[in-house]
Amino acid sequence: MTAPSASDFLATNRGGGLLSEAIDQPIGARIALAAYRRDLAPTVLTLCNLILGLATSIAIVALAGPMREHRVPALAVGLGALILWHIAYQFDCADGQLARVAGKTSAAGARLDILCDVAVQIALVVAVSTVAWHYRTATPAWFIAAFAGTWMINLVTSVLATGDKAQSLVTSQSVIVRVAKLSRDYGAMITVLALAIALVPKWLIWVMVALAAVNALFLLASIAAAAKASLRAPTHD
Repeated sequence: MTAPSASDFLATNRGGGLLSEAIDQPIGARIALAAYRRDLAPTVLTLCNLILGLATSIAIVALAGPMREHRVPALAVGLGALILWHIAYQFDCADGQLARVAGKTSAAGARLDILCDVAVQIALVVAVSTVAWHYRTATPAWFIAAFAGTWMINLVTSVLATGDKAQSLVTSQSVIVRVAKLSRDYGAMITVLALAIALVPKWLIWVMVALAAVNALFLLASIAAAAKASLRAPTHD
């Protein structure tokens, strides 16, 4: 039997958006290949995502105050977050690829993957919100709660999009549509947030406003589409 190559792992990726498919999934395939050669379980990669993602966000929370006081350069913190959040995400891309190619998929592994994603993204939201609050202490609590709630829409919809009955609101694969969908791409969103921390931390709150608005609109559109489909669905006696 011929040993799999990185392209074999990449062929099993589950997408994720234009930037993720261009950067994170291919790097994830190489991580998966290296793990395969070392006979590592997909769970090892899942836990690497968890540890690295949590550690990065915790560090940002700890550095938010010193950043605001100009004792720590925001550029260094933001660029560090950019690199480390992406590496964590690349491990997240790799675990599924490894599981599928190595034939090690399991319900327990899939559940662990989702739970670790939830933990990492909660920590990310806390980190971003902490930085935004330090630079604008008048930020209302209700908005931070709204940002946190709407952020998780991406994760929920990605879980709902798996399986035989998965369906996208916009199925076109044109470049224009795929660029427009970057707001749904986790890799693109962590890039925008990290660069905002690095370059314009005072304006981070407005980046959060934009993302919350896009996510809320997507949720409303998804509810409307699901309701329409449900009303049209045939009933069974």
